[in-house]
Amino acid sequence: MATLLIADRDPYERTGLNWLIHSYGLPFDRVLLAESAMALIEHIETSQPEIICMELDMVPKELWERTKAVLRQYRPVVLVMTAEATFERALQGIELHAWDLWVKPLSPDQIRRVLSRLSRRAQEAKANPAVSAAGEARQAGITYRSLFLPGESAGRDLELMLLQLENTAKHPLLLSFLEEYPFRQMPVLLPLSDLIVCIFPQMKENSLVDLTLAGKRLLADWESASAEPLSLIIYTSTDQELTLHQKYLYAKQALEIRFFRGYRQISVVEDRMDWLMIDPFLTPAEQRTWIGMLNDADKQKIKGWMYQEFLNRGEPYPEPGLLRIRLTSILAQIRRYMLSFCMGDLRLEEKYHRVFETILYTPILYRIVQELLLFVFEVLEVANSKQEHVRTDVVEQAIRYMEEHFHEPDLRLEDVAAHVDRSPAYFSALLSKKMGTSFRQLLTSMRIKEAERLLMTGKLTVQEVAERAGFGNSNYFSKVFKEKTGTTPRSLRNRK
Repeated sequence: MATLLIADRDPYERTGLNWLIHSYGLPFDRVLLAESAMALIEHIETSQPEIICMELDMVPKELWERTKAVLRQYRPVVLVMTAEATFERALQGIELHAWDLWVKPLSPDQIRRVLSRLSRRAQEAKANPAVSAAGEARQAGITYRSLFLPGESAGRDLELMLLQLENTAKHPLLLSFLEEYPFRQMPVLLPLSDLIVCIFPQMKENSLVDLTLAGKRLLADWESASAEPLSLIIYTSTDQELTLHQKYLYAKQALEIRFFRGYRQISVVEDRMDWLMIDPFLTPAEQRTWIGMLNDADKQKIKGWMYQEFLNRGEPYPEPGLLRIRLTSILAQIRRYMLSFCMGDLRLEEKYHRVFETILYTPILYRIVQELLLFVFEVLEVANSKQEHVRTDVVEQAIRYMEEHFHEPDLRLEDVAAHVDRSPAYFSALLSKKMGTSFRQLLTSMRIKEAERLLMTGKLTVQEVAERAGFGNSNYFSKVFKEKTGTTPRSLRNRK
């Protein structure tokens, strides 16, 4: 354990600090007391304490240079105290290379926190002096150029820890915390606008294990000191040819894991992060499912669908940007539902835009899902209250019916018109005026879109695709498909 020297002219201050140290059970094997500058110097020369808490005001001018010299010779960690919060006192602390400046009256919590960290650091430095020295030499020359310029610095034997607060404006507080933190090997700290990069040397085979344990301890210590949510990524790679710049890019990409896991988590990522690539858009079948759930106002089914689709995923995770697109596709279905009930409520419109921004910018998937669910439930409540008084849009009803039945080869204009209780001629004119297309063109477009999806994602024959998309004849299907897409069904499937 380490030795602590408390130097202060006031006997009550000395006694109080000594009592605090013992009452908190701080791991010091000896606590020495000095009542004057000469006693301070004598203790440093004879006992060589690792940590010193000294009052600046107690050192007279004639002993100032001697005090600096003895501190420079024995190199303890120095904490300076003063009752005068002046620029001159701060300069004196800088001259002594002080770790921290305490202004009286002292905070017991600050004393406990700082001395606890420094005692651990002193013990680790005593146990691993060679590691500390080697680490300093190894980190020499690592700068922002190393991080941002390709080929500027080799990444061999270097491991990265990236830290990001949810409120990035608080990063100066995190930086101060890291600068004082008792790492076993002090990393190179490179603060950026949205995160802080810590670069560690890989000193031995189990370096990653040690770094992971250090990350867990750091996260726990930060949470005991601050309420700001922190996300922490440890990145390592077996590829010895990677530059530091490449490692940084891969580590920053891995930081996106917080989208799924949230803050207050530590994640260890080895090598490059491989995201699962998915189709971000809803399929016609999924659109029909959403139309049905909204029309039935089935809140439990909607919630179950959302949880299964977004919150019950495991690794490999989908690329976060694709999931955001998928969420906006769902929001588009909700928007259509709102329009079908003529919802022009200004308050609901404002909430719609806020939810859209939430999907785009909120860093945590769970929060996005909850906000979207709250919004859709409110939409359903408004729709339910208006359903008896507001006549739904005839064309929207017809399109929903067509989306549910386009795969039926014998679907006719008369069938859709009957569904919305309109004559075929009147409905055809209404559709043409509102959508700018005829019934036959719209139906063919739906069938071609479904056929493209089946050709790209399945292993069906052209005949099977034609039947499932609503075309009764495969030759007719191939002819129409080429007219609309410029290629044959077989060519598109082969190109997949």
